[in-house]
Amino acid sequence: MSFSDRSSGRRRTAHAARTALGASALALTLLTTAACGPDNSSADTAVTAGAGQGAAPNIGLPANLEDLKKWKFDDWEKWAKDYALPAAAKGFWTLDKLLKAKPNEPLPPPPAPPAAPAQPTQAPAQPSQPTQPSQPAKPAQPSQPAQPGQPTAPGAPTAPATTPGKPPAGQPTQPGHPTPPPVAPKPSNTQQPASQAPAPPAQPTQAPAQPAQPPAQPTQAPAQPPAQPAQPADNGNDPLPKTVNAQPLPHPYTKLAVHGKLFADAPGSGAEAAAGLSHYQCSATVVADPAHPGKSNLVWTAGHCIHQGKGGKYFSNISFIPAFNSNGALSGGKQADEAQYAPLGIWNATQAVTSPQWKAEGGDGGSPATQYDFAIIRVQPGEGGKSLEETVGGAVPVWFNAPREQLSITEYGYPAAPPFDGMELNRCESGRPTRLSYDPTRPPMHAIGCTMTGGSSGGGWLALKDGKPALVSNVSVGQHTGDPKFQAGPYLDDVAAGAYDFISKKG
Repeated sequence: MSFSDRSSGRRRTAHAARTALGASALALTLLTTAACGPDNSSADTAVTAGAGQGAAPNIGLPANLEDLKKWKFDDWEKWAKDYALPAAAKGFWTLDKLLKAKPNEPLPPPPAPPAAPAQPTQAPAQPSQPTQPSQPAKPAQPSQPAQPGQPTAPGAPTAPATTPGKPPAGQPTQPGHPTPPPVAPKPSNTQQPASQAPAPPAQPTQAPAQPAQPPAQPTQAPAQPPAQPAQPADNGNDPLPKTVNAQPLPHPYTKLAVHGKLFADAPGSGAEAAAGLSHYQCSATVVADPAHPGKSNLVWTAGHCIHQGKGGKYFSNISFIPAFNSNGALSGGKQADEAQYAPLGIWNATQAVTSPQWKAEGGDGGSPATQYDFAIIRVQPGEGGKSLEETVGGAVPVWFNAPREQLSITEYGYPAAPPFDGMELNRCESGRPTRLSYDPTRPPMHAIGCTMTGGSSGGGWLALKDGKPALVSNVSVGQHTGDPKFQAGPYLDDVAAGAYDFISKKG
């Protein structure tokens, strides 16, 4: 998940200076520059219009998503200039700081679009007026049925007809499905000749002339209704998945040591930062390193767990604790020393990379940027140069462009917001994901039912590939109230593969 209902303390510190992400986020989806690779500018800002071939681009995002998927190592290196991070000082993460760290919440879905059910109900009510033309006493009346005839065109009734594409579950699914309401097609002119022709029997010579027009126009009217249902079918949204209850895993987490907790300090200043209120916690998973097989020091998490997003910075003192509280030393409010709650050590990050979309567009709520809300960090090797993978006993490969129909997802994480306390590793066996999208031009997110809360952000989503677990996503967005309770994570496409390849080769 990503920051969802982020705590008010977080809003006042990390995101107080950020503007709300609205239509501008959508405008950034396809930035206007002709170059494929990024430039060496210091900030992720929009390019100026008119940048053409040969002009030096001044933004980290290319002209379109397809160009970004084609980035090579050199392109990523030009863009990811700030990938190197200062490691946390040894002993920085004391138990007191760990226990005070606030859950980094998954991003909330956008508000439900305003519903307008009153309009469809009025349309059927108005067609009842055409019964008035049946009154023969007033021959002038037939000119009025043409007005009621407008609502009876295919336009008005088609509005409710498109909504069944979202089953009744669509009512609770509205928060996660920013689907624009279908636009009713314009009424056809064929309705008027049909009502006028029988009205003036005294002019039979004109009646045949008018009906001759409808055959030419009906070919346009039927063409509109099929186009309207295509909108909800192509917007990248399915009905939200059913709620799945998270289950705590039994201690010790010996066979699950690839999962752990991620701690970081959000950028900020002032009294809150001085009071230690900038500590945050997420979840993360050890992943394989193609450039260093068997000796990976790479960890996968959510972009919002390590970077503020649009206009922001990387967090500091990023550290990973695999198999946190494996033996239950901190469970039930108990106290313990580091060797007990961090039996495999505390690993400090020295490199990090997230998606260009998250850095340029990321914000406080579900948006097109969350469709690329992922990050990879590299941690320092352990004593004697021993790698993280060697220490925990394994690493999970990453499955890019995984076929959705082949996925049965299990999520792992350390939820820390009520009713959880962040001390236990939990799992949601959620099965096949549905799709959730904020921008249909980008790959839809995976959505699964799960009751985990803040703190599970960044937790790994695993699915079997050739009989072995592989990482296919991470927690980014979450809805923790109402029903269904669900989470969503990015679809890992070639953009994610490019970031992964870059940091692998930089190690």
